[in-house]
Amino acid sequence: MKGILEQIYWKPTIKYIIDEVKVLNPIQMEAKGVRPINDKGGNTLATYTYLKDPSYAVRAHFEFNEHRPDLVYDRNEHKHHNILKRAVKAGGRRDVFLGTRECQSYVEPCIFDDEVSFYENMGELHFGTMVHGLSYPDETGRNVLEARLWNPIMKNGVIQFIRPEECQLVRKVKPLKPKQFNSENIESVDDLHESLFFEEEGQ
Repeated sequence: MKGILEQIYWKPTIKYIIDEVKVLNPIQMEAKGVRPINDKGGNTLATYTYLKDPSYAVRAHFEFNEHRPDLVYDRNEHKHHNILKRAVKAGGRRDVFLGTRECQSYVEPCIFDDEVSFYENMGELHFGTMVHGLSYPDETGRNVLEARLWNPIMKNGVIQFIRPEECQLVRKVKPLKPKQFNSENIESVDDLHESLFFEEEGQ
């Protein structure tokens, strides 16, 4: 979900926090035969398992990334919020996909509480231990990529996410240093906001 939000609109100045997800359609799987290309040429027949017709309502918010003091100049909550709302309405600033590149997805604004889940009156469903997300160095201040694990429970179709720092099960993946950003290699939110809304007004 965080990856989808970053495909809709991403800046290293902000980080997304998933608050809750409502599972709208029944959780079903389907198998499809595909022909992945081999490194040495040619292809082979393989069978992949995908989610069938997944649909979610997502409630999330962004916060300024306190581990990027080099981007303080880019912290304008109002402009980031306006650009994000515009990006959601447009279906994202980049191609949006769910998990893997061949799984194209579609996003649109919604009113979370108005959406109806297939699991609306089914009580609790435990999923066991699952990946909560990845912690990147520029979001933690540690030069290591980490995987966070948790035990989510869906209650009447809604999964309420704990905050990343509340995850008790954290595993180191590999050493990693944060990428450096500055005014020379990213467009400031002020300039981006001005160019986007200048175009929208047709001036």
